[in-house]
Amino acid sequence: MFALADCNNFFASCERVFRPDLQGKPVIVLSNNDGCAIARSNEAKALGIKMGAPLFKIRHLVEKHDIAVFSGNMALYGEMSQRVRWVLGEYAPSVEVYSIDEAFLDLRGMNDIDFDAYAKEISAQCWKMTSIPVSVGIAPTKTLAKIASKLCKQYPKLRGGCYMHRAQDIEKVLRKYPIEDVWGIGRKSAAKLHERYVKTAYEFTCLPESAVQKLMGITGVRTWKELQGIPCIEFEDGFEAKQSICVSRSFSKEISDVEALLSLDDDEDGFEAKQSICVSRSFSTEIYDLKELQEQIANFASDMAEKLRKQHSVTSEVTVFAYTNRFKEDLPQTHSSALVTYTTPTAEQRTIVASAVQATSDLFRRGYGYKKAGVIATGIMDQSDIMQSMFEDTDSIEREHKITSALDAINSTFGAGTVKLAVQGSGHIKSTRENQSPHYTTRWTDLPKVSVK
Repeated sequence: MFALADCNNFFASCERVFRPDLQGKPVIVLSNNDGCAIARSNEAKALGIKMGAPLFKIRHLVEKHDIAVFSGNMALYGEMSQRVRWVLGEYAPSVEVYSIDEAFLDLRGMNDIDFDAYAKEISAQCWKMTSIPVSVGIAPTKTLAKIASKLCKQYPKLRGGCYMHRAQDIEKVLRKYPIEDVWGIGRKSAAKLHERYVKTAYEFTCLPESAVQKLMGITGVRTWKELQGIPCIEFEDGFEAKQSICVSRSFSKEISDVEALLSLDDDEDGFEAKQSICVSRSFSTEIYDLKELQEQIANFASDMAEKLRKQHSVTSEVTVFAYTNRFKEDLPQTHSSALVTYTTPTAEQRTIVASAVQATSDLFRRGYGYKKAGVIATGIMDQSDIMQSMFEDTDSIEREHKITSALDAINSTFGAGTVKLAVQGSGHIKSTRENQSPHYTTRWTDLPKVSVK
């Protein structure tokens, strides 16, 4: 048997842990990038707030129903996720973390257990120890366990735990379960199945295996078998996992020398480098000023150049882009970009930032409010593969390299952003964080103060 523990409305639930006054009240959490809803309490869902809805479109609902609004606090959510995993670790030999709010439990070999009661006990203990509501589904496969976990959210009478194993019960659930909601069925696959009048998980299981493989490949066949109670998706941390640990990577180039292989470490360029790097951000409010937009782009370009150097790479071209707010249809719209090319590929801080700032001037249109911007590095190669032209100013290149190395050394010693270029301004990136909750779990000063009389 496998179990899937899913934290209900996780981000919103985390915010409630230290705000018990919000229990039973609508809560939403916004992304720090673009101010869109990424988590909603059940009460907020009931008010019609959709996932991904931007704040300005639902502000009337927020004000009318006194909805508590928070900006994402990933430090808090990560800490609470860890606390939930500690509880889960007491109930299974192995735990596979699937996401920040989901984890699989390997229950194979645990015989003579009332799994329905066991699921409810796990849910109750998670609530007792963390104040996070957790739905626990137990079934013969991981895919069915996810479905069982969702049933807990739909039916409060299950008290947070559902054991689904009898063939007749599984068939009954699958007959009503939408195919697009099945774990492992993406949008494209769901659309293909709908074209063939397959709308439920049960109808999917009725297809011949050959048809499933032709339509969706081996991955689809695994899901097809899992829905029939046949385990096909491996547990990432099974019974033997704790007896051995493997760390592996692909290298950017072949290595035939044993000594060269032994000499590699995490900081060297033996590991596979990214072929493109993008740094972008949606702003909390539209930017109409060229200088302000240049400051934001300068910070993006600086971060991108640092990422290049960390993987010992250089870039031959950089794309700078800036978009207006597509949600505000009454405002003028533009999706502008500018390409910068380098005769000699580079990762130097000042070179990349200066060119990105100039490109921003080229694409900027006065009177337009820019909501999102970023930089993308392509044409990436290993820095050791650079072939400098005989016409290049080698002294200038060496000088830039020394300046960049000095900046990296200072920021590495005293903290990121200690020294930055003047064009970066304060280094602050505009984001929607004004509603962020205190760091209860990481800062002593943010702990709630209680007076006892």
